[in-house]
Amino acid sequence: MQRNLLPILMATVLLNPLAIDIYLPSIPAMATDFSIAVSEVQSTIALFLFALGVGQIIIGPLTDRFGRRPVALAGVLLYCASSALSAGAVDFHWLQIARVLQGFAACATSIVVFSAVRDCYAPKDGAKLYSYLNGMICIIPALAPMLGGLLAMHFGWRSNFAFIGLYGLAIFILLWFKLPETRPAHTESTGPLYRWARYQPILTNGHFVFYALVCMSGMAAILAYVSYAPVWIIGHLGLSELTFSGLFGANAALNIAACFSAPLVIKRLGNRTTVKLALSMMITAAITLVGCYEFISSTGFTAALYFMVPMVLLCFGFALLLGPATSMALGGFGERAGTATAMLGFIQMSGAALLAGLIQQTSLTAPLAVGLLMFVVPTGLLLVMACSRFNGWHLEQQHG
Repeated sequence: MQRNLLPILMATVLLNPLAIDIYLPSIPAMATDFSIAVSEVQSTIALFLFALGVGQIIIGPLTDRFGRRPVALAGVLLYCASSALSAGAVDFHWLQIARVLQGFAACATSIVVFSAVRDCYAPKDGAKLYSYLNGMICIIPALAPMLGGLLAMHFGWRSNFAFIGLYGLAIFILLWFKLPETRPAHTESTGPLYRWARYQPILTNGHFVFYALVCMSGMAAILAYVSYAPVWIIGHLGLSELTFSGLFGANAALNIAACFSAPLVIKRLGNRTTVKLALSMMITAAITLVGCYEFISSTGFTAALYFMVPMVLLCFGFALLLGPATSMALGGFGERAGTATAMLGFIQMSGAALLAGLIQQTSLTAPLAVGLLMFVVPTGLLLVMACSRFNGWHLEQQHG
C-alpha cells in the first residue's frame, strides 16, 4: 500500500499551492477589475492561509473520528465549489468569502496527506517523505505563475480559478477510486470532538511547540515573499506579468532541486542540524536582501534580480527546514496524528498569515518587509537552540 499511496498524496498536496501561486501575476489586473487597491487583492493570500490554519483545529479531530478518506473527499468537493465561486465573483467581498472557503477546503486535504504519512510510514522515514511532498509543493511555484499568466492573457484572470476547480475535480475522481483509509486502528477517537483534553498533551509539549514555531517562521517568510513579489516587481518596478512569472518560476525551479536533495542533507546532518542550517540560510537571505536594497542603487530588471536572488537562498532554506521540523513536531503523536497535524498546521499557517498581515499594514517597502520577517523570528529560534536550558525543546527525541 505504501508504494501506491505516495503518488496519490503527491498529486493531492498540489491543491494547496495551486490556490496561491496560479493567480499571482494577475493581482494587479484583479485590483483594476474590482477598482480596489492592490494590497486588498494581496490580502486574499493571507485570508486563504489564515483559513487554512484555523480550519485545522476544526477538521483535524474529524479525521481521527471519521477517518482520512471521507474528510479528503468532502474537502476536495468544497475546493471545487469555492474555485467556481472565485471564478464567478462580481463583487470583491464574494472573492474574499470564496478564498476563506477554499482555505478550509485545502486544510482538509492537507491534514489527510500529512496524517497519512504518519499513519503509514515509520517516524525515521517521515522527514524524507515530508521533504518529497514539499518538493511537489515547490514544483507549483515554478509552473503555476507562468500557466496563470498565459491563461489570464488569453481568457482573463477568472480562468485561473476555473483551472484549479477542474484540477480539484480530477483529484476527487482519483481519491474516490484510489485512496484507501489509512487511519490506524488504535487512533483515539472517542468522546467529544473539541475539548481541551484532546489538545492539551500536544500544546503543552515544548518540543512540539518549538518545532511548530520553526515551521511558522519559514511559512511566514515564504508568504511575505509570495505576496510582495508581484507588487514589487510588477507594480513598483514596472516589469511585465510574464517577466515576473519567468523570474518566479526560475527561482522555484532551483527550489525543486533543493527539495528533492533535502533528504540527502537530512540523512547526512540529522534533523536538528538541518533545521539550524535552514534558519541560518534564512537570516543570510534577509541580510543580503536588505543590504542590496539599502546600498546598491538599481532600477528595472536589475532591481528585480536584487530582490529575487536572495529569495533563492530563502527557498533553499525553506526546502531544508520543513521536512525535519515537521517530522520532529509530529514524531511523538502516533496515537493522535490527525489532531497533532491539525495543531501544527494551525500554528504554522495562521501564525504565518497573522505575521504577514501585520507587516502588510506597515509602510515598509517589499525588501524591508520581507527581510524583517526572514530575520527576526529565525534569529530568536537559533538563540533558543544555542541555550542549553531549552534543550528539552529542540534536541532530537526518539519515538517508537
